[in-house]
Amino acid sequence: MTAPGDETHSTSLDLTEPERVDARSAAEIEEDLRSRLLRPGPTDRLWGWLGPLVVTAIAAVLRLVDLNHPTRLIFDETYYVKQAYSLLVLGYEGEWEGEGVNDRFKVGDFSDLSSDPDYVVHPQVGKWLIALGLRLFGADNGAGWRFSAAVAGAATVLVLARLTRRLTGSTLLGCAAGLLLAVDGLHFTGSRIGLLDVFLGFFVIAALAAVLIDREQTRRRLARAAAADLAERGDGRLTDPWGPRTGMRWWLVLAGVLLGLGGGVKWSAIYALAVFGILVVVWDLCARRAIGARLWFGGGVFRGGVPAFLSLVPVAALTYVAGWFSWFATPGGYLRQWAADQLAQNGTVPRSWLPNALNSLWEYHLRAWDFHNGLDSEHNYEAHPAGWILQVRPTSFYWESPVEGDCGSDRCIQAITSLGNPVVWWLGALALLVVLWMAVVRRDWRGWVALAGYAAVYLPWFAYAHRTIFTFYAIALAPYVALTLVLAIAWLGGLLPPPHGRARRPGDLPAPEPAGDDALPADAAEDPDADAADADADEAGRSDDADEVGDADEAARTRRVGWTALAVVCLLAVAAFVYFWPVWTGETISYENWRSHMWLPSWI
Repeated sequence: MTAPGDETHSTSLDLTEPERVDARSAAEIEEDLRSRLLRPGPTDRLWGWLGPLVVTAIAAVLRLVDLNHPTRLIFDETYYVKQAYSLLVLGYEGEWEGEGVNDRFKVGDFSDLSSDPDYVVHPQVGKWLIALGLRLFGADNGAGWRFSAAVAGAATVLVLARLTRRLTGSTLLGCAAGLLLAVDGLHFTGSRIGLLDVFLGFFVIAALAAVLIDREQTRRRLARAAAADLAERGDGRLTDPWGPRTGMRWWLVLAGVLLGLGGGVKWSAIYALAVFGILVVVWDLCARRAIGARLWFGGGVFRGGVPAFLSLVPVAALTYVAGWFSWFATPGGYLRQWAADQLAQNGTVPRSWLPNALNSLWEYHLRAWDFHNGLDSEHNYEAHPAGWILQVRPTSFYWESPVEGDCGSDRCIQAITSLGNPVVWWLGALALLVVLWMAVVRRDWRGWVALAGYAAVYLPWFAYAHRTIFTFYAIALAPYVALTLVLAIAWLGGLLPPPHGRARRPGDLPAPEPAGDDALPADAAEDPDADAADADADEAGRSDDADEVGDADEAARTRRVGWTALAVVCLLAVAAFVYFWPVWTGETISYENWRSHMWLPSWI
């Protein structure tokens, strides 16, 4: 008779699960993990650069041609161009005194610049970029005033084309996105004027491209490290429940530098820093869960989120402060001596724990923040951000009437209206709905990349709708409108590969190999129903093959429709660009011709 204790022992042995064994090599496991984390990228490296560079060259030519027109400072160039010149001469923004300053400035008379500091509310990086053009081509002509903006606009086209290629796996889709941005009127006019927004847009999208590359690099590192660990253990479990470390993330450091430079153009880049930081952490959480890390949330926060924060935020902050280098280097800048003066007059100063220079800069920022948040003066071209994506109220950069010239009418005019290409923006508004569905309902991570752009440079403006704001601030949004339009067409047209790898649960071992014929019971071959079952299986197989062929044909037809739709949209956008060229470049046209381009009453 068996003792009760022995019965218990025997039962526990019977219920023990067999130990899982993974006999694959590290290379095989790494390939499996990469299939879950990454889609194969495009392999056409030569065309992958030549195509975007061709589109960029087109954008550059369009933006650089006749850049000297108009020959006078237009719109807010009266601030930024003169401030850029002042930086070259004084190292800080000085006041310009007297009447008719702009008339003298355009002919090279800069005698109105005084050494008194001017109160300005935007940092210096964007104005230093404008100053590069002044140094190269002189400060007395439009080419000097606008060259840097034109280069930044063309560079943004290149970054967008390469980013879209990396996102979609298609060079052609990347070139299409770049082309749509190249012929967009809002971005085009913003690249041909000495304003700051095109610089902001460039730095933000370049930072997003760096974040996207970091995603790929980090996931490759995760796959490699996890595969080595899993191959060594052989039981399908990671040694570290948080998952492997990924090392220094240099692409995130670059993103931090770019966002710091963007903040040095306009403060609104700080929202991009927050949005992209959240994106990085979410991606890391998902990646660690996909490789089977048991404590994937903690690993995503502490192994992914904390290093990402350190790579982004302090780097961006240091870069931003460094952008004020000339303000620190010269004693005459606005509020430069504020802290020292307070100490001399009162014996104390707020925030005395800060060095005087940094304390003065902090005070400067407090006053600039009050200005930005309290700006509520009425303007003819102010526009609520809700209307930006439909280009309801564009901004007039330049208007001259009457002008001399032969325009076939008694009244000739010149006008530059910062109006987005209607094909790009109106279809882009519809595409935004598609991409929202793609990202939220179908959980396609590529849609979230485009939406992150909207969240970074568009949504924050709704918090400032009470103040005076303009549609031309959406110059930084234009790349994401083009990206969204291409993504929507590609997704609906079947031009995108699936976003995810295998559907197997993270951490699962591969399914066991099917048993061979010698493993079948001896009587299986003699089963009278076996032949009928085999015949049914053959018939089902032929039916499945036919279904697969039909699905392949349907997919091919869908792709043809998708490519056709994309080609039509690009051609329509180019046609609209040609049509609106006169009112985007300030050509001499008749007043009636100009009115025919103003499709909506709100455009006037």
